[in-house]
Amino acid sequence: MELEEQPKYGEPRKYDPTFKGPIQNRGCTDIVCCILFILAILGYIAVGILAWSQGDPRKVIYPTDSRGQFCGQAGTPLEEKHQLVSLTHSLTHSISVLTSPPPLLPPSTLSSGLVIAMLTSLLFIVLLRFLAGIMVWVMIVMVILVIGYGIVHCYMEYAALKGEPGADVTLQQLGFQTDFTVYLQIRQTWLAFMIILAIVEVIIILLLIFLRKRICIAIALIKEASRAIGHVMSSLFYPLFTFLLLAMVIAYWAVTAVFLSTSNEPIYKVFNETECEHSRATCEPNYTSSLMRKQCPDSECLFAFYGGETVYHKYLIALQFYNVFLFFWCANFVTALGQMTLAGAFASYYWAFVKPDDMPAFPVFSSLGRSLRYHTGTLAFGSLILSIIQIIRVLLEYLDHKLQGAQNKCTKFLLCCLKCCFWCLEKFIKFINRNAYIMVAIYGKNFCTSARDAFFLLMRNMIRVAVLDKVTDFLLFLGKLLIVGLVGIFAFFFFSGRVKAFENTAPNLHYYWVPIITLVIGSYLIAHGFFSVYAMCVDTLFLCFCEDLERNDGSATRPYYMSSTLHEILWKNKAEEPSSSAARQQDDEDIRLKQQQAQEEDAA
Repeated sequence: MELEEQPKYGEPRKYDPTFKGPIQNRGCTDIVCCILFILAILGYIAVGILAWSQGDPRKVIYPTDSRGQFCGQAGTPLEEKHQLVSLTHSLTHSISVLTSPPPLLPPSTLSSGLVIAMLTSLLFIVLLRFLAGIMVWVMIVMVILVIGYGIVHCYMEYAALKGEPGADVTLQQLGFQTDFTVYLQIRQTWLAFMIILAIVEVIIILLLIFLRKRICIAIALIKEASRAIGHVMSSLFYPLFTFLLLAMVIAYWAVTAVFLSTSNEPIYKVFNETECEHSRATCEPNYTSSLMRKQCPDSECLFAFYGGETVYHKYLIALQFYNVFLFFWCANFVTALGQMTLAGAFASYYWAFVKPDDMPAFPVFSSLGRSLRYHTGTLAFGSLILSIIQIIRVLLEYLDHKLQGAQNKCTKFLLCCLKCCFWCLEKFIKFINRNAYIMVAIYGKNFCTSARDAFFLLMRNMIRVAVLDKVTDFLLFLGKLLIVGLVGIFAFFFFSGRVKAFENTAPNLHYYWVPIITLVIGSYLIAHGFFSVYAMCVDTLFLCFCEDLERNDGSATRPYYMSSTLHEILWKNKAEEPSSSAARQQDDEDIRLKQQQAQEEDAA
């Protein structure tokens, strides 16, 4: 009897008339990792309490003398000097305020700029909801125009500096400068900016030329994502919850790190020239009146080192490492929770046959409840794997920094290869985790099973991954780039005062590039927060779409759950590409597997 050959990437999903989207009757997954994560969190709290009881954050702010006393305190030799320095600083500040306008930026100006970025992102997403096709093409044209303006502006600055004294200095001759505005006074900086923008412009144009046929398919998927977000509007505000949790994680890590780093104490030892039983013993600064001094009259109590000799101080490095590792684990857990929550909400939209009647009343809250109740262990497992890789990358960077002066070419090459490999591994694990969380949100299985099913599903649809998913990601990246570019151009004209309309409203700043860069970074984070919802929606709908093709055949008894527009464009695209051998092989495999399923169902 011949053994039946198993498919290389697993069996495709079979038709199940009872399947209606995310499974409701599910059990807890990866319980062992859930318990481990809870114990790690309890240990993290204990480390924080211990650090707060031992550390003194004033050591970060105020200088100390050799006895560990803060400069300026009563009874210290540096009190008078500290008072003199404080008086000098006060006089200097008063003179600078009287003689020149304060170069401080009002917080309201920055907040107004970030609000503009948020409103622009919201407006863009709302327009995508109703005018997805037009907005994508408008976005593509505007990105090209914005980058083109950047090239022209860099050339104008480059030409304006011709003949200026000191403008022909090279970046290598200038070296590193803390005042970054110095770099803007030399021609080579603007030449470098112009070349970089020109390369980016050419790359984007070439990609658009080669992907012009795929863009129409990606637009259909974006339209579907827009409909999903339109029915799950609360998903747009979920990034605020993620941001709040991440802010709490970062704040706890930072405070604990400060208290741990300030836990060291000055240690004094007994030093003497003659024989003494207390030699190298720990002593107190008021050594002159102690019993040890009486037994060893010629001895002295001198500062030995800064640290500690208790059990806590011996394991201080381990506690710092634990603080960093738990920071990565908790941050990745928060991110994973957001991905699984959004995946469950959007999956409930896709697998609703009558939208939105068959959807739950509160899809985001329902998905969040399922994720926390049943899959905390799965989230902890996936984030633990990612955190281990990230901590290894941190250790490699630390090792590279420590061996920078003594390493040879072979060591440098080895470290470079290791850092590159672990960077690629981190990207791959993030990709696997993201798709595994989608499968967990739908089927409620454990992490390993979900990661395998997601990977096999993607490999069975490798051509569609390249056609749909990655092109859509590229278009969403262009959307973020457009928002950042528009806010950056507006900030430049506002703060530089080059537009007469802004002369009276713009603040008088010495270094206007600082608020511009701040607004650009802030606008990117805001745009990334909104578009990450779109990206998660697209990835979820894509996996659901691939499963829909395997489960159903479009007949009256097994209809597709995808929209008619998306189905029409996808099959139209397949008809236009008969020359692709890989696509033909995948289609033939799909037909063969569906025929095999039909025969098995008839036999049953």
